[in-house]
Amino acid sequence: MEIKDAKYLISNADVAKCPVHGKPEYAFIGRSNVGKSSLINMLTGRKSLAKTSQTPGKTLLINHFTINNGEWYLVDLPGYGYAARGMKQREEIQRIIENYIFKRECMTCLFLLIDIRIKPQKIDLDFIEWLGENGIPFVIVFTKADKMSKMAVHDAVERYKKVLEVHWDILPKMIVTSSVKKDGRTELLDFIEETNRQVEAERKEESQNEEESAEASASTEDNNKEETKPE
Repeated sequence: MEIKDAKYLISNADVAKCPVHGKPEYAFIGRSNVGKSSLINMLTGRKSLAKTSQTPGKTLLINHFTINNGEWYLVDLPGYGYAARGMKQREEIQRIIENYIFKRECMTCLFLLIDIRIKPQKIDLDFIEWLGENGIPFVIVFTKADKMSKMAVHDAVERYKKVLEVHWDILPKMIVTSSVKKDGRTELLDFIEETNRQVEAERKEESQNEEESAEASASTEDNNKEETKPE
């Protein structure tokens, strides 16, 4: 897939005010300072599309970006697990995240970003478990792979697999990325492109089924009218 156009669209805290478009939407989420903005900029090929900051926890809203003139949408969700936030703000962030995940019908897949340098953390594992329990489609995206050797990256991924295998029969899809070296960009875009095709095929099939059902219903109604005509 080639990204020819990527633009910031809107930010808000209310899922009811998110754009109405009916196209696939891919949301990025992860702990604060995991590198979401850098990954979004690398993926889209736009250096400053998403604002990066040295201060963790700056993303507090649902940020929408339109890709290829509305073919699909990219969403930057608030980061979770930033200890410096007060209880009230953490609860508000949780509310925003849960409302988006549960109420946003066009949310096609959630990209869960995890810093590959850090051993499996309870907060991430709990979130993964929660996603699985609620049937949320997601992909684990490891970030900052350029800061480790290839062998260390491989070992880190295997460590995560072993931890998840305790509760998961089929492991979630995992993609290793580096915003610096652009590792994982092609794999992410290929996944999005293939998923978009599947979504479009399902919509066409659903539309065709609805048309056939309507035609069958109309035919049955006409037959019933014919049978009830007085002789």
